Amino acid sequence: MAIYHFSAKVISRANGSSAVAAAAYRSASRLHDERLDRPHDFTNKAGVVHSEILAPNEAAREAWPDQAHLWNAVEASEKRKDAQLAREVEFSIPREMDQQQGVALARDFVQREFVDRGMIADLNVHWDIAEDGSPKPHAHVMLTMREVALRDDESAAFGAKVRDWNSTELLTHWRGAWSEHVNERLAQLGLEARIDHRSFKDQGIALEPQDKIGPAGSRRDERGEAAQRAQDHREIARRNGERIIADPRVALSAITHQQATFTEHDLARFAHRHSDGKDQFDQVRSAIRTSPELMALGRDGQGRQRFTSREMLDVERSLEQSAQALGERRDHGIGAGRREAALAKSTASGLTLSEEQRDAFDHVTDRERLALVVGYAGSGKSAMLGVARDAWEAQGYRVQGAALSGIAAENLEGGSAIPSRTLASLEYGWARGRDQLSANDVLVIDEAGLVGSRQMQRVLDHAEKAGAKVVMVGDAEQLQAIEAGAAFRALTERHGAVEISQIRRQRQDWQRQATRHLATGRTDQALAAYEAAGMVHGHDSKDAARGALIEGWANERKADPTASRMMLAYTRDDVAALNALARERMKADGELGPGHGVKTTRGVRDFAAQDRVMFLRNERSLGVKNGTLGTVETVRQGAVGVRLDDGRHISVDLKTYNDLDHGYAATIHKSQGVTVDRTHVLASGHMDRHAAYVALSRHRDGMALHYSRQDFAERCDLVRTLGRDRPKEMALDYPNAFAARRQIDGQAVGDGRGRFAGFNPKPDQSKASDIAQDERTAHRAVRAYASATMDAQRMRQAGLPVLEHQKLGLERGAQAVAGLWPGAAKHLASAVEKSPGLLAAAAQGRTGAALAAMKAERLAPEKARSLAKGTDHDRERGPGDEPLKSRDRDRGWER
Repeated sequence: MAIYHFSAKVISRANGSSAVAAAAYRSASRLHDERLDRPHDFTNKAGVVHSEILAPNEAAREAWPDQAHLWNAVEASEKRKDAQLAREVEFSIPREMDQQQGVALARDFVQREFVDRGMIADLNVHWDIAEDGSPKPHAHVMLTMREVALRDDESAAFGAKVRDWNSTELLTHWRGAWSEHVNERLAQLGLEARIDHRSFKDQGIALEPQDKIGPAGSRRDERGEAAQRAQDHREIARRNGERIIADPRVALSAITHQQATFTEHDLARFAHRHSDGKDQFDQVRSAIRTSPELMALGRDGQGRQRFTSREMLDVERSLEQSAQALGERRDHGIGAGRREAALAKSTASGLTLSEEQRDAFDHVTDRERLALVVGYAGSGKSAMLGVARDAWEAQGYRVQGAALSGIAAENLEGGSAIPSRTLASLEYGWARGRDQLSANDVLVIDEAGLVGSRQMQRVLDHAEKAGAKVVMVGDAEQLQAIEAGAAFRALTERHGAVEISQIRRQRQDWQRQATRHLATGRTDQALAAYEAAGMVHGHDSKDAARGALIEGWANERKADPTASRMMLAYTRDDVAALNALARERMKADGELGPGHGVKTTRGVRDFAAQDRVMFLRNERSLGVKNGTLGTVETVRQGAVGVRLDDGRHISVDLKTYNDLDHGYAATIHKSQGVTVDRTHVLASGHMDRHAAYVALSRHRDGMALHYSRQDFAERCDLVRTLGRDRPKEMALDYPNAFAARRQIDGQAVGDGRGRFAGFNPKPDQSKASDIAQDERTAHRAVRAYASATMDAQRMRQAGLPVLEHQKLGLERGAQAVAGLWPGAAKHLASAVEKSPGLLAAAAQGRTGAALAAMKAERLAPEKARSLAKGTDHDRERGPGDEPLKSRDRDRGWER
């Protein structure tokens, strides 16, 4: 986890401060103080890499073009001897970023959170170097405390002080907004580090919060002067170091808070942050490295040794155990009559399920308490769930829906009529004894791939103890979980899932095929299809790309005003720019009424009748969630009237709810689960294949992808970036962890040379009575390995690279087979050599023949040939053999 630091203070004359002196010091410049008639010269100060004045309008920029003009004007406008002159905000920049990235990060945040609210900001980015050579990047932002007023001649002057800027609520918002901004940018840059603005206590971490040592405090400390802040920091770091030395588990808990695995470098950085001096650093690092709670997992694809904590492994093991317990209970089935009635009702209403949707419907309404459905984007998952809801309710069950985000919960409810809310809301109620699950409940979790391992474990544990049924629906190939782990992917690989791969969202066959390409990692082919249709557009600059996107969006609005559409971008900064351009275009076309300034949590926003608006916070009293969209109908003092996209009309009291922004464009993350007629997508270098899959599959009729050649000089750059595979990890993805969980020896398996390359089974001298007695585990192990093997084999046959998650699935499947009994891998290899059809059958869930042949190989090799004959035909599916329909058929391979 990267360092989080965000602090704010007021620069005041009461303590002898001067705004001009403060500005000179923070910018390492020489400024003349007109009030004191003396210079402040700090030009010998090192480490300042960027200084800039950002103002909310052109008049302010002309009036105060630099620090000398700005802060002398501030000093002149304040008459009191105890006047508050400026607010200073200081925050750390992640060391993982380079200087250009760090400056852009700080600048974007300052513009959005401070300047857009009407403040003038003096931004200075420092890139100091610590004694050990490590960078200490941070930013100082001096902010004006008075509004900018316009005189009759349109020149700028300072007006009244804005009391709202002093509120503790706004500071709390800024702290959280900085955390969100940094984590979003880290994800865009492909960096694993994350920050968390919450206190350690709120995070469940038993460490004392540490403030960052300011550079001035560092220098005073090095000179031997009294520097209380630096001393406090060192004391806290020392105390935290002592806590870690006494109990290294607190460190491992903190490190794995947002990532399931970590490297030696991550560990060393954490130890450096939470220790005072080299001696204690060595002790802290040694305590963590020698802790029995530290688990070595093996090397990753870049050759780096990776680790996790025993607690993280326990979470993943508990997740598996809860899932297995749910899967083994078979008491939540729906009678055939009620199933047929639900299907008939659906058909009568005009919705006839496809064969795949019918398979999924049968699967989720079957007896097992755990049912998993993997569905391509736009494959009709919600429609299938709506039919299942009718069947469940007819049987007397209460059906509840849940999702990680508010907009995903809203889309689930809109598409299936299942009452839905966020998982956080459910857990909040459970902790207070409300809305408890029971054996009469069916809990449907949508967009399950976004849920982290710890939260998924808590939810499944609660459901399993309550006797409820859990249905998970999602697609692990879309956007990844923000918190540690990839729970849904792991569960589908271990327990199997029914897949809905027939795309229904796009209306044209070639576009449905393009979505299948995106779902199976063939981004290049999807882009080629859209290029051939004239839907991919390159531009010389980012501004040109945005302008062309807006032009296309506006032209489509005029051509078909009743169609739904959305503009998508990865970053919130790009979204804000597109929103502003869209409003300018609508005003120019005369489509917006008179604007009214509305104070929102993101600054002042102009809203007018016909403006698109997005709600940014869940509010049950209004019936809105984070991401809900609507159209402004009226704007009056203190209230906004909105027609929501679901047809409801609401009045928003701005005194109690002002979490609003313009809603013409949205981030790709907010769009997962959304369907519109047309989309307009702005590509950026922060995307990967998961984001591209979501962004390019939201539409029914068509999409337009715009990119800048400043970001992507050649087409191959666009393909490479939008095709990057960056799946989230589980600790159990690594063979050593898998082996540790099963108490077998960890060994590397599979190097791509063959189905069983890497296996080194010991001679089998055990008796038949030693054979694993858990038939369900054996069936699952063989099915998992067979499915992964066939998947990888067909990728190679098609001339495609095996994806990282497929390699991990192969390793896990191999370890599962190896753990059944000594020599199980050798027996399966021998059986498959004699009857190759065994593997294909097992991959489809028909594992009985493969297991029988394996056991025969073990008991009496000479009898195996007779048992192997005829095993290529299907057997009836038995308990535990849930169907698994592979994505393979959509990758263009023949079975």
